[in-house]
Formats: sequence, structure tokens, C-alpha cells
Amino acid sequence: MYPRIRDLREDADLTQSQMAHVLNVSQTTYSRYESGALDIPSAALIALAKFHHTSVDYLLGLTSNPAPYEP
Repeated sequence: MYPRIRDLREDADLTQSQMAHVLNVSQTTYSRYESGALDIPSAALIALAKFHHTSVDYLLGLTSNPAPYEP
């Protein structure tokens, strides 16, 4: 899961600080999310999926399809 979150951020040419701002957390907290040192809260996973236009299942590694689900 953690490499996907990093890869999506890097593909969008964003810094950890910029992503931390999106999630309303500190850069240190976001860095710990990416490294796996801190579990990502479900609200942050949902926010990441919406921001990157993907699904939480993709972020969690449960699917290899990055397309978001239809509401």
C-alpha cells in the first residue's frame, strides 16, 4: 500500500508537504503514512483516493485497477 501512495504523489509532482496540506496533517505525519510507520486513518484514505481519482481498494493493494468506483 505505501509504495502506491508515494508513487501517486510523485506522479502528480507533489511534495510530502503539499500532500500533508491536502490531508490537513503535518509533513512528518504524512511521511510516516508513506513509510508505513503510522497507519493511515480511513478518512485520510478516502481523501487520498478522491484526490488521486482512484479507489481505496487500489491504495490498499486489493486491486490493480486504479479506476475509481462509480457512486
